[in-house]
Amino acid sequence: MGRLDGKVAVITGAAGGIGREAAILFSLEGARVCVADMVAESGEQTAAECREGFFCRTDVSDPASVQAMYAETVRRYGGIDVLYNNAGIMPADDDSILTTEPEAWDRVQAVNAKGVYLCCKYGIPYLLERGGGSVINVASFVALLGAATSQIAYTASKGAVLSMSRELAVQFARQGVRVNALCPGPVETPLLMRLFSQDPAAYQRRRVHLPMGRLATAGEIANAALFLAGDESSYVNGATFLVDGGLTAAYVTPE
Repeated sequence: MGRLDGKVAVITGAAGGIGREAAILFSLEGARVCVADMVAESGEQTAAECREGFFCRTDVSDPASVQAMYAETVRRYGGIDVLYNNAGIMPADDDSILTTEPEAWDRVQAVNAKGVYLCCKYGIPYLLERGGGSVINVASFVALLGAATSQIAYTASKGAVLSMSRELAVQFARQGVRVNALCPGPVETPLLMRLFSQDPAAYQRRRVHLPMGRLATAGEIANAALFLAGDESSYVNGATFLVDGGLTAAYVTPE
């Protein structure tokens, strides 16, 4: 018996990285999955590896696209139980506030903050129709810690997601909808590892702050999302769910 038997999950940003791992894992645990992303080829591949899933090309910054994603999921599977709002961007032109231009700021907010807003706005009503469900909004450890190696738009967007999640958790708690902010530490994704391979010193500068001495794997974050999606976390609501290897607890790390 799977931990998500009978549940329908919509996962955005599911073509690769953490979202892909989560889609496959949720499927193995019994969920029917909407694999939502902008990248069709990788998204179709992820859906093909799910026990029961389909790909839906979705722009989370566009209200009509988000509404169509949910409508197609309900048409296929009859309802929705889990929203895993994972889609996000971290562009190269998001840097210090002194160098990040307004266009870059707006682009990041449109996906990372507005995208979560739209997915919650149009998704939560479907959960209410089922008598409740789980919303997992991906924030980040950067919503809690500052960094001299700034990505100001990304950091601000994840702070918005964290605050939004708390408010929604309180608003819908008595209607059976739980809302939690999943806050990963640095994760070994293809994007991040490609950046670090180009600048090994940048990786070492960050790694020294990690008590466990390594980045998280995408699978480790997906496992945390699985817990939040299922009934085992039935009394977890409004949480800042940190999966960061102790990063936010550290002052001095081991030699």
